[in-house]
Amino acid sequence: MLNKKTILIAGAGGLIGRAVVKACLAQGANVIATDLDKDNLRQRLQAEGIAPAGNTLQLATLDLQQADAIQALLLQYQPTGAVNCSYPRNKDYGKHFFDVSLHSFNDNLSLNLGSAFLFMQQCAAYFKQQQCEFSLVNLASVYGVVAPRFDIYANTAMTMPVEYAAIKSALIHLSKYAAAYVADSRFRVNLVSPGGILDSQPEPFLQAYKKKTLGKGMLDASDVAGAIVFLLSDHARYTNGQNIVVDDGFTLCG
Repeated sequence: MLNKKTILIAGAGGLIGRAVVKACLAQGANVIATDLDKDNLRQRLQAEGIAPAGNTLQLATLDLQQADAIQALLLQYQPTGAVNCSYPRNKDYGKHFFDVSLHSFNDNLSLNLGSAFLFMQQCAAYFKQQQCEFSLVNLASVYGVVAPRFDIYANTAMTMPVEYAAIKSALIHLSKYAAAYVADSRFRVNLVSPGGILDSQPEPFLQAYKKKTLGKGMLDASDVAGAIVFLLSDHARYTNGQNIVVDDGFTLCG
């Protein structure tokens, strides 16, 4: 599906990022995997059995807070698509609602939504300059679509961070904004909104979450990759400003 395409993946060292790297390679893409720490990225990919090989997979350092760095990488590799799997946050991220300070809330929005804005902006500017087809996929969440199900966090120390809800819901509309602003079918901005991703959560949470789905429960990162590959491919050539929810019915079940 991605033969002859070059895909830039930001946040490639993360759980979903690694799955997207693997899926894009399997579909014939040349992949530019990026993260803040290239050595750590290499180690994480190697742990998944993924290693750089020729032009098929190349690793690069990328700070999504730096417009010049994004511009330089786009011009160097000239990708036909990109996926933003990054999720930058500060040390106070994830506190319960009443424990979140305004400073921390604003800081997390700036780090995460701000960098997503900058990446979209620079991808759009690159498209305007190069005038070649480009598909950008952002990672939102079911909690950018529906209100949190706080009951599933009972009997755990976990919560659904308020910053997460604000960031992911805003990201959905910001992506639509970018697609509408550029207003060219050759430049596409779409999203995938996953349900919960399995990552060593406590058993009470896993059981409560599963009851809100149609049977799968928490997803594996690889369960999300197929929708991302579709949006990067020519099969989605006229799909623009859309949000594909991959959640095994979580947003359907009460």
